[in-house]
Amino acid sequence: MDSSGNTAPARNWYFNLVLQDIITEEQSDALAELASFHDGRISLVESPERSWFTCSFAAETLTQAIADALARFKDFPGVLVQSVELDPISLEYNDMITPAVVRLPD
Repeated sequence: MDSSGNTAPARNWYFNLVLQDIITEEQSDALAELASFHDGRISLVESPERSWFTCSFAAETLTQAIADALARFKDFPGVLVQSVELDPISLEYNDMITPAVVRLPD
């Protein structure tokens, strides 16, 4: 809502939710049963070192989008989100890239 009381239009926000631990086989099986994780807005990515979810949520603010994504984890016991990350692609899609402060070496 802006200062005049109007609601800002929702837009898509992009971010990653990094998990504290790698997803176990049991958690992966539980995830397959959770409809809230299968609507195309949140997707599991796994590597040998970590697990995380890439997210794309429509909301008025980035904070609201993150809160919406985090709310899904109440149905996913034992899985803890360690951090929210905005990688360079997320920053670009969110229109948050700014010019570099330090000039790149020639």
